[in-house]
Amino acid sequence: MNTTHRRHRTSGIVAATALALLLAATGCSSKADGKNTGSGADGVKTGPGVTDKTIRLGALTDLTGPYATLGKSIVQAQKMWADETNAKGGVCGRQVEIVVKDHGYDVQKAVTTYADIAPDVVALPQVIGSPVVAALLDDIERDHMLTFPQAWAASLLGKDSVQVLGTTYDVDMLAAVDYLTRTKGLAKGDTIGHVYFEGDYGANALEGSTWAAEKAGMKVVAQKIKATDTDLSAQVSALRKAKVKAILISAGPAQTASLAGVAASRGLRVPIVSNAPGFAPQLMKTPAAAALEGMLSVVSAAPAVSSDLPGVRRMVSAYEKKFPGSPVDSGVLSGYNAAQLIGADLKKACAAGSLAREDVVAAHRAQKNADTGLGSPLDFSDVSRPASLETYVLKPDPKAAGALVKVEDAHSAPGVEEYLNSRTS
Repeated sequence: MNTTHRRHRTSGIVAATALALLLAATGCSSKADGKNTGSGADGVKTGPGVTDKTIRLGALTDLTGPYATLGKSIVQAQKMWADETNAKGGVCGRQVEIVVKDHGYDVQKAVTTYADIAPDVVALPQVIGSPVVAALLDDIERDHMLTFPQAWAASLLGKDSVQVLGTTYDVDMLAAVDYLTRTKGLAKGDTIGHVYFEGDYGANALEGSTWAAEKAGMKVVAQKIKATDTDLSAQVSALRKAKVKAILISAGPAQTASLAGVAASRGLRVPIVSNAPGFAPQLMKTPAAAALEGMLSVVSAAPAVSSDLPGVRRMVSAYEKKFPGSPVDSGVLSGYNAAQLIGADLKKACAAGSLAREDVVAAHRAQKNADTGLGSPLDFSDVSRPASLETYVLKPDPKAAGALVKVEDAHSAPGVEEYLNSRTS
């Protein structure tokens, strides 16, 4: 990614000639910013990651860190999409390749890995981790690298090249508070606990819960934790003392399991609602399974993989056939959906005559009703707003694919437009 501008020299003719021949042979520059482009034999404008025969996409994932299970699912789902696409002739007459790099959820390693991969790919349909994406934002924008993060913080909005797919964490928490008031009996004057990770993920979720609770005349008692905190006994004690009527959690699966298990063992049997990253099907094989099944709900921009949507059923069937024995979790749906969306962007860009990075971004931003059949249609035209405002409510079921089943279809929570306007005013 670190590039050098061509220096004009009065000597070194042999080296300059060799460079010119190399650029002529490849049809594009090695610059990562995507501005130095060429044309393919078919007349389609090209750039980094695109040749006459291939389109290369990148994945900066976690295969060895805390989200390794999620990373594996996303990678496999996106490779399945690439294989399916290539079997049908590829995209723009080119075969799709996905270059996978593991950062192990190490931000510095991810920055180095991005620098290594950036010159050779046209877009990134997978980048795991809010802190990783935050560290790469300036580079991604400079390089016009269309990027779909597996992160949903509102702080990632407003960037032309970065697309949060679906709702943001705060919007989902509005839906969570609404769900608690409609179905769990919470009312004005009640107190809700909110356990959340430090950083963009938890802070953004807390913004949503605090706003929604205030509108409903309720109070939020916040408990900030670190990603390394896996025993939430102290937090449960504090929430019990505060006499909370429900608990929200915006953390990881290990923290959700600890919260539910400890709360149940101490008699704090109140509804718990988690953001989507806080649940994994593996939790239903832990000692906390019974507590999770009895107390937990999950708010998510995506449907459960047990959904009866035809697109989801077809994807699940294909995945189980291609990767027998691998769990079909939310990462499969997330990864496959992202790949389908980026495929549609590439096709649209090709039809307009250019696969250069900035034109792929423009093709993406022109999509106002992108529908893969894997959930709610998405509007990518306004960089400052979430692509969707509709949230599903799900609950654990150990017998279901992905160990989640639908409680409520996708819907917009009351007040979501007012909330978004309050953030921008």
